[in-house]
Amino acid sequence: MKMFFNYPHAMVAAGALAMALGSTVPAISADETKETWRLFITDQAEGLITVVDPAKNSVLNRFSTLGYVTHLKPTESGKALFAVQMDHDAVHVVETGIVLTDHGDHQDIEIKDAALLPTVIEGPRPVHAVMHDDKILQFFDRDGEARVYTEKNLLEGSAEHKVVKTAAPHHGVVVPIDDHFVVSEPNLDTATPADKLPPRLGAKVVDNKGKQVGEVATCTGLHGEATSAGLVAFGCVEGVLVAQSDGSGPPDLELIEYSADMPDGRVGTLVGGKALQFFLGDYGDDRLVLIDPSSDTPFRLVDLKIRDVHFVLDPIRVKYAYVFTEDGKLHALNVLSGELVRSAQVTEPYSKDGHWRDPRPRLAVMGDLIAVTDPRESLVRLLDVNTFEEDRTIAIGGSPFNIVAIGGSGLQH
Repeated sequence: MKMFFNYPHAMVAAGALAMALGSTVPAISADETKETWRLFITDQAEGLITVVDPAKNSVLNRFSTLGYVTHLKPTESGKALFAVQMDHDAVHVVETGIVLTDHGDHQDIEIKDAALLPTVIEGPRPVHAVMHDDKILQFFDRDGEARVYTEKNLLEGSAEHKVVKTAAPHHGVVVPIDDHFVVSEPNLDTATPADKLPPRLGAKVVDNKGKQVGEVATCTGLHGEATSAGLVAFGCVEGVLVAQSDGSGPPDLELIEYSADMPDGRVGTLVGGKALQFFLGDYGDDRLVLIDPSSDTPFRLVDLKIRDVHFVLDPIRVKYAYVFTEDGKLHALNVLSGELVRSAQVTEPYSKDGHWRDPRPRLAVMGDLIAVTDPRESLVRLLDVNTFEEDRTIAIGGSPFNIVAIGGSGLQH
């Protein structure tokens, strides 16, 4: 795997002033390093986002939405969250109140109250939100288009946006690469009932004026999208479709087919490494797959032997991922060796049988802790990232489900 390092730094400045004339002025307090985290948690039973200060085990805010939040997606900077409500044709935007600014030799942190912004983005069946630099692309299935917002505009109260259209309404996605977009392509040759959306055929590249560049790449049932070190990957029935650009022209689309010796299955969910160039995806019910597009053997299966419920990557300890399985156990996966190196019982079992929307645990990494929602017990469990021992719990109430951790450390001036 290719390695790219980009770790934040913090610096502490201190000083004292001694004066003559027989008196000494006390030390002047200089900038100090501060570490702050906030947890943003949705409720699976009602339209609610709870903001938690985990250091104080206290609820800071509760924001009401039109309906329950199907997807909670942070922007790349962490300044904002998109709270997507698929069944209520609405997206709320939350200002997290935490701003981390990189200054090369150190990082600054600014902290203020979190806020639910007054702007409500409305459109028919919003689902996939893609974050790319300052851009936010929200796809609306029943419009067959993505609206392109900027984080800066939204935080300033403006919902001004551009539109990238696809061939027809479908459950799709649009991802920017340089001056082009990779857009999902519906299969319009298949008869589709009037109350249903057509299946996905693949993906194509369009320029910033919407003109198609090249042919449609096959990616049947396209689902799951992630970015890693300049590559974008999509899950397909046939394999994984990878888009990449050298910056000199439109991106290339290449289908990496599953090898003949792999069992039946497919990738439908993906996350991408930030410091290591790789992807982690699901593969069938009880396996994960590590994907290295640069390798001659790009797919490496991880047999969990039980169905996974949720998995995330560790942004700091970059060779680890964490996987929650339906028996209530949490596992640490070494993404370099492909081995499960640690497991612990965290909750009672949560079966994946039943409706896909039934509340089940979700994970978020928060510095040296892993936050696990436990909807049956109406709380969040905080676990030591190195031992999986429970540090403490935070009572949330209701049915806590999706969770995002925003924060870090930096100089507070």
